[in-house]
Amino acid sequence: MEKILIVDDEAFIRENLERILSEDGYLTCSTGSAAEAIKIVTDDEIGLVLLDLNLGGSSGLDVLRSMREIDPELLVIIITGYGTVESAVEALKFGAYDYIKKPFKADAIHLIVKLALETQNLRRKVKRLSRDAEGINMVGSSPQLLQIFHQVREVAKHETATVLLTGESGTGKELVAQAIHNLSPRCDQPFVEINCGSLPFNLLETELFGHERGAFTDAKLRKIGLFEESDGGSIFLDEIGEMDLGLQVKLLRVLEDRKIRRLGGNRNIDINVRIIAATNADLKNAIERKGFREDLYYRLNVFPIHIPPLRERREDIPILLEHFLQRFSREFKKRMRSFSRESLDLMMRYHWPGNVRELRNVVERICIMHDAEIIQPAQLPREIWGETPQSQIPFDCDIPPEGILLEEVIDRVERELVEKAFRISGGNVAKTARILNVPRGTLRYKLEKYQLGENQ
Repeated sequence: MEKILIVDDEAFIRENLERILSEDGYLTCSTGSAAEAIKIVTDDEIGLVLLDLNLGGSSGLDVLRSMREIDPELLVIIITGYGTVESAVEALKFGAYDYIKKPFKADAIHLIVKLALETQNLRRKVKRLSRDAEGINMVGSSPQLLQIFHQVREVAKHETATVLLTGESGTGKELVAQAIHNLSPRCDQPFVEINCGSLPFNLLETELFGHERGAFTDAKLRKIGLFEESDGGSIFLDEIGEMDLGLQVKLLRVLEDRKIRRLGGNRNIDINVRIIAATNADLKNAIERKGFREDLYYRLNVFPIHIPPLRERREDIPILLEHFLQRFSREFKKRMRSFSRESLDLMMRYHWPGNVRELRNVVERICIMHDAEIIQPAQLPREIWGETPQSQIPFDCDIPPEGILLEEVIDRVERELVEKAFRISGGNVAKTARILNVPRGTLRYKLEKYQLGENQ
């Protein structure tokens, strides 16, 4: 459990915050002294600081700077009065996570602290995973991804083993291929990649094998092919399932003999290269349709690695979102820090047909288009919402000639929506509040008002 430090020179504020945070089970300590606060951060493991900007004779901004020098990763939430909002905004530039104005409500404290600690945990996890996956430029902690990391490290040691990567588009097959090369004894040699589906047969053949001068009409000079260019290193044949059957025969011969012959040439050339192939197609199905050679499949499938789609490893979504948000916030010089709980819920429910590539593009687009510190559902692309955003709930009400009692209609609609959300959540107040995008205190009032959930 994270320990939270409360720094405020008013004792009743400290006591109130300690009471609010204890309701969620947090460990707390508090002080009204700037010097003591800095000492606590130096000597103790503090996960989060609630810091008042006005500490009597001391400046909260100075305390913030000192704390950030001690621990650059420390999250600090600024507590500010009405007259110091501009200073609170200034504190954000010095690394504060967020600020909250006095007088504050308990629900607001619960929410901002929970969000801050979730953000902190995600950042730590991203950093730890980056260390654990050194040399593998992929982010995640799902069992499936950890198994891939293990497979990559093992096959990388054996520099001649052929690898076949399978998985949908956007899952990161090219990153896995690059990682195998980077972690292998061949890492200082060339890594050459080509998309086999992007070139017609004749061009792909000369790209892979090269040609001699005069091999065909426009061959005025000798061309070295990619197999020769990657000699000593690795060649990555992406979308191998799109390769022409005639060229598959030549590739099979390369795998068997480790020799190539340039177009128009009359001698074989020895090559020392690891072949890594990838496909998003079902090669066994292609074999049955006579679209892929069975003997080539078994030559390629020496060490298979399957990268599952993102929808099958949803626990990686929050980590990926945090990773890309940090990256693009820095790149575009924005102060975007996290996704709101409602936004994250929508991201978790979305099926991500484009996998990690689509997720990366969505975060990049958000960072280009917006500048909010906390990303809300309204800032997500339409496809994340589905065809009809939740905020656009259809409502059709005929108004009779004699008119209506507006307040009664509003109450009836509100009751129906609250009751429906409460039923969807299984009677969970916190989840119902997230569905309706209202504070839990507001929801409890409405539940009591409409006499809902009395026996929950």
